[in-house]
Amino acid sequence: MSGKYFDEWVIGEEYFTPTRTITETDVVMFAALSGDYNELHTSEEFGKNTPFGKRIVHGLLGLAISHGLLFRLGILEGTAIAFLNVESWQFKAPIFFGDTIHVKVMVEDKKASSSKPDRGVIKLYIQIVKQDGTVCQEGFKTLMMKRKVEI
Repeated sequence: MSGKYFDEWVIGEEYFTPTRTITETDVVMFAALSGDYNELHTSEEFGKNTPFGKRIVHGLLGLAISHGLLFRLGILEGTAIAFLNVESWQFKAPIFFGDTIHVKVMVEDKKASSSKPDRGVIKLYIQIVKQDGTVCQEGFKTLMMKRKVEI
């Protein structure tokens, strides 16, 4: 599927990504990549004595996976120029090993570039939602998108 051009985005439209179950492997690989081996994520025994009662997934892993799920929609394929910003991001509830998440996306705003007519910026409101409907994380992501050039 070809991505949507800037002019095709409509403020208020919503999308729902496919789901993804977070695994032990995801957490181990993220810990290795980031260097964040905090026991909250890596020690079952430590996790038992936390307010969560067990290990939790890195918050930034949830954010990263949300971005991957967003791209699985295909609406950014070949038309996204740059990822510009994460704004007002909130970590509202933990993601646990074995949770299945999806991302709800709503087009919050869009603005054509005043200096470069071949592009514009879209602002997306993002929610990471667990299988039970709990919103785990939410905030805004801003992307620069190509405009369709008429020949």
